[in-house]
Amino acid sequence: MADQPNFIIFLTDDQGYGDLGCMGAHDLRTPHLDQLALGGARFTQWYSNSPVCSPSRAALLTGRYPGNAGVRSILAGHRTATGLPVTVPTLAQALRGLGYRTALVGKWHLGVAEGSRPDSHGFDEWFGFLAGCVDYYSHVFYWGQGPGRAPTHDLWENGREVYNNGRYLTALISERAVDFLRRTVPTGQPFFLYVPFNAPHYPMHAPRRYLDRFRALPLERRIMAAMLSAVDDAVGAIVRELERLGARERTCIFFTSDNGPSREIRNWLDGRIDPYRGGTTQRLRGEKFSLFEGGIRVPALINWPERIPSRQEIHEVAASFDIFPTFLRIAGGDPEAYELDGEDILPVVTTGSPSPHRALYWEMNRQTALRRGRWKLVLHGQEVESATPVAEATLSDLDVDIGEQHNLVAAYPALAAELRTAAEEWRERLEKRWTREWRPDQQGVTALG
Repeated sequence: MADQPNFIIFLTDDQGYGDLGCMGAHDLRTPHLDQLALGGARFTQWYSNSPVCSPSRAALLTGRYPGNAGVRSILAGHRTATGLPVTVPTLAQALRGLGYRTALVGKWHLGVAEGSRPDSHGFDEWFGFLAGCVDYYSHVFYWGQGPGRAPTHDLWENGREVYNNGRYLTALISERAVDFLRRTVPTGQPFFLYVPFNAPHYPMHAPRRYLDRFRALPLERRIMAAMLSAVDDAVGAIVRELERLGARERTCIFFTSDNGPSREIRNWLDGRIDPYRGGTTQRLRGEKFSLFEGGIRVPALINWPERIPSRQEIHEVAASFDIFPTFLRIAGGDPEAYELDGEDILPVVTTGSPSPHRALYWEMNRQTALRRGRWKLVLHGQEVESATPVAEATLSDLDVDIGEQHNLVAAYPALAAELRTAAEEWRERLEKRWTREWRPDQQGVTALG
């Protein structure tokens, strides 16, 4: 189609709801992302489909709930680890079928073994790393390798291991994305560029020039601010290249985080877990690993000068699995031809239509959650990884209690029972499908992501 737009997805790693200037952060600076928000639509109730990395990425790329995509847990990073089943179509495959050039630059974390890498899931070219996290300078994966496995180097280009020791990975990602644009835009072929940064996931590394921007901040927050400032500059460089090449107006850009902020740093030498308080969820309860809002409500914005009006603040509920059907329909494809759980949200950001979702669901280990309208129910909720559940069931009215501080189960017993039944039935269907279609042992699970 001659009028097919280009698509770019920027994804950050463990970035909290409040860790963006346009989301209310006053102690860090993200001018390039803030400008994208100002020129398009910023979401206040955008959700990741999981509170951890691999499942949330699977949902984004497949348009399905993680369990329906075959990825429910954080995937291992050793070189025989499998991941996203090749039988599940991705957005890259769908767009490639419509004539798009597709590329990934950054973090994959959906399988390391051959046959589980980006080229097996619709990406024409890719550069980055395959595990959950790497050192930002040596690009070595230290954590979660399992007994007898040593730390391994993890930087690749189209299936070939490459070495850029000493180069800060956020800057490398930016350079490679710009290079893709320079090679692709002049051809006139529409493109889909997926740029999943590893920042601000630990290890907490930032160049001195970024740390110097935030000298007045406490150490943990200073490093977080520096890492996000580097991401913001990377986004700015990519957008400037689009403008230079004359492709900015016809490029739809989406930005979000994979889940809420981490509250841990893992010591690769002895496996010790140290607390970390660099990220913020503002008033939201919980963080990464939790199905309370802090683990799954994330910053998000979309910008497309040709179609999406500027200066919008969208309060409708939406989630990352909505991007597949939305981008596919924009490109001229048919979402009905795919098994999808997400919905087309273009009318929400172009004409002010209400959210197409009657309800959203989540699951993580024992936790199950449901949001329907203003009401949110969390079963066996926990606030941090490996924590004792804080309540068997928590019902919140998010219109008046965004922090989920007041449990209304006793005040609204009939509503709580109705939502509980819906959540448990959804979870039961997922469990049955998981047992039927996906081998439970097919994925190497670690505590990293």
